[in-house]
Amino acid sequence: MDQHRVTITFTLNGKSVTMDVPGAMNALTLIRERLKLKGTKEGCGIGECGACTILVEGRAVNACLMLAAQLDGRDVQTVEGLAHEEGLSLLQESFVKHHAVQCGFCTPGLLMSAKALLAENPCPDKAAIAQAISGNICRCTGYQQIFDSIRHATGAPTGEEKT
Repeated sequence: MDQHRVTITFTLNGKSVTMDVPGAMNALTLIRERLKLKGTKEGCGIGECGACTILVEGRAVNACLMLAAQLDGRDVQTVEGLAHEEGLSLLQESFVKHHAVQCGFCTPGLLMSAKALLAENPCPDKAAIAQAISGNICRCTGYQQIFDSIRHATGAPTGEEKT
C-alpha cells in the first residue's frame, strides 16, 4: 500500500484547497471521495467514457487518469463550479432546454468538455463540437440533443429550427 503522502494546494471552483493526499491517489478519488463533489462520475476508470471530465487550467481532462498530486498549483473546475448565484449557467440551461439530460450520468463530463470547447472556440461548427466531445460517451440521447445544446449556448441555430 502506498504510504507516500504529499501536500497539495490548488484552486477548486474558485476556492483555495490544501490537502494531504496519498501519492497514488487519482484526482477523481480526491474530488468524489475526499471533497464530496459527486458530479464528477466514475464510469470506466480508464479514460474511455469521459464521465469524470474536469477542467484543469481550462483544459478538459479525465480525472481518473490524473494523479491528485498533479493538481498542485493549478486551477480546477468541476461541474459544481458551472452554476452561479443566479442559477444555472447558459450551457447548463441549454442542456435542459434541448433535452440533452436523460439519465444524467454522462452530463457533467459533457458539460465540462463543452465548456472547454466554448472557452477556446466561442462559435464551433459541428465538426469542432464532435471533436471536443469525442471522449464522452452518452448511451441515452443519441447526441443530437447534445449538439443542439452546445450550438444553442453559442447563439447559433440548432437542428430544431426550420430554415
